[in-house]
Amino acid sequence: MTDTSVTKIDSTHSPKGQLGQKYLASGKSVSMRLWENEQPGEAKESKAREYETVGYVINGRAELHIEGQKILLEPGNSWVVAKGVSHTYKILESFTAVEATSPPAQVHGRDED
Repeated sequence: MTDTSVTKIDSTHSPKGQLGQKYLASGKSVSMRLWENEQPGEAKESKAREYETVGYVINGRAELHIEGQKILLEPGNSWVVAKGVSHTYKILESFTAVEATSPPAQVHGRDED
């Protein structure tokens, strides 16, 4: 009998979201997405999302602006943004990071701007 509980996702065929994120594997209560080569620019308007986010920086640098704090994110750093907390990112140099969201960001319009 073949185990069907594992799903493999090939990111070359992953859909992209309207904010530039590439959607990776997604389960019922958590999903992953990739921000790849995001370019420097001004921080966007702060938003509060209806999901928790944990992330890990692969390459580049960015600032996380959250609850009056400015946190520098560099390769090897990870972060958490709690559900419902207003935040934004300012990309400082070409930035690649992976995030996991719970519940999945792309379900029920949670990831729409």
